[in-house]
Formats: sequence, C-alpha cells, structure tokens
Amino acid sequence: MDAFTRFTNQTQGRDRLFRATQYTCMLLRYLLEPKAGKEKVVMKLKKLESSVSTGRKSNLNRVIYFICDTILWVRSVGLTSGINKEKWRTRAAHHYYYSLLLSLVRDLYEISLQMKRVTRDRAKKDKSASQDPLGYSVADEETEWLQSFLLLLFRSLKQHPPLLLDTVKNLCDILNPLDQLGIYKSNPGIIGLGGLVSSIAGMITVAYPQMKLKTH
Repeated sequence: MDAFTRFTNQTQGRDRLFRATQYTCMLLRYLLEPKAGKEKVVMKLKKLESSVSTGRKSNLNRVIYFICDTILWVRSVGLTSGINKEKWRTRAAHHYYYSLLLSLVRDLYEISLQMKRVTRDRAKKDKSASQDPLGYSVADEETEWLQSFLLLLFRSLKQHPPLLLDTVKNLCDILNPLDQLGIYKSNPGIIGLGGLVSSIAGMITVAYPQMKLKTH
C-alpha cells in the first residue's frame, strides 16, 4: 500500500495510471461493441475514457504535442468554437509521431551498441577460431542468418531490461499516430491493447527508476 501511495503521489505515476485506465476502456469498448445488450456499458466506458483523457491534459510529456492536444481539449469542452478540430488533431498526431520516431531511432542505436557488447563478451569467452563468437554456426542460408540475428537480439535485450521496456513502450505508442495519420490503419482494440501495454511499461519505470533507460 505504501508503494502504491508513493506511486500515485508522483505526477508521472498518476498520468500512467490515468493512461492505463483510458486505454483499458478503449479496449473493453472495442470488445463489447459487437455484442447485443451492451450499449449502456459501452456508453459508460466511452464517457469514462473521455473523462480520464481530459484529466491527463496537464500531464503530457511532449511539449509540442501537449500544445496541440490542449487546443483540441479547449475545443472539446466548448471554451471556443473557432478551432479546426481535424487540423489540430492532425498536427498533434504528426508531432507525436515524429517524437516517437526519434525515440525508436535512439532505441535502435542503443540496441546496436548492446549487440556489439554481447558479441565482444562472447568472443572473449570463446578463444577457438573455429567457433562463432555467439556459439552457433554461420551459414549462407537466409533462414539461419535470421535465426542467428534474432538470437543475438534476444541475448542483447535480455541483458538490458530497460532498453527492452523502452523499445516495447515506443512500439506500442506509435500505433496510435500511425492510425490517425493513415500510415498504417488499425482498430481501437489493437490501439487500446498497445496503449495499455505502453502504460504498464511506463508505470514500471516510475515505480522502479532503475528500469528507466539511460542513454549514452
């Protein structure tokens, strides 16, 4: 209970909790919409999702996205009507998308460094020139090359949990702007699931600061 209290006392902790609730509502709404007799439940979930989303407006981390999203919030609560909602929604999605792309580029760079470290460490342990540094045979076949690469990737991420967590979080987050911008269309179920996974990853980094990625 003390750990939960400390978590919710942090601004980032509350934001992650609100975000998890928001995407859980989206996922449940998607699953219940096709079922008959669930209209009232779906409507309540939609209202709860909207309320939680409103409560997160002052806690968003990306400044430009925050500005665009706040303008949309002002329009949604009726404080002004002279705002092109679709225009600003697209702007917000663009800024969020580019921010996540930069984060994923950073993750890829960190993954490449980690893979080099793993290869170097394995090479030190195995001095035999007839054996591969990672302990498997190098083959010309594409399938075996892919297996070797995936094995190296798995070992690299296994040794660096914060990097794995950050990469999963950013991959899940980018589903939403990809859908909004029409780059890769998805459905509310997938977006809700991705948002929920991302929110859980975010809550872990708040509860356990050592799991937050430290870049070079």
